Amino acid sequence: MSVLILVVDDEADVEMLFRQQFRRDLRSGRFAMEFVQSAAAALELIRDTSASLILILSDINMPGMSGLELLPRARAARPDVPVIMITAYGDADTARRAREGGAEALLTKPLDFAALRGAIEARLGSVS
Repeated sequence: MSVLILVVDDEADVEMLFRQQFRRDLRSGRFAMEFVQSAAAALELIRDTSASLILILSDINMPGMSGLELLPRARAARPDVPVIMITAYGDADTARRAREGGAEALLTKPLDFAALRGAIEARLGSVS
């Protein structure tokens, strides 16, 4: 079974950064990553994917629907899939709103990829 991590961020360079950080995992097929640049595209993929979606990583500040608006919709569509929010603004209000919306965690930019890898490894361990 292929496992999928969905990354939602309106910045195009995020895909390249994530692919570089997780290149060994992606090459070996431990998991796949799908990248979308809007919350609307994320919702479509969340509802329609046939792969085993194990984790959603979403930026908060995006044009159109924000990550905080996406969060409850993603949780409603896939309550089994944890969502980790990513933001450049890790203030207390943003953290509170993310928690209240059902986020598993809130990571701030620049990303600590070691912490993110730990979250991914924990999720992989819980689905294997």
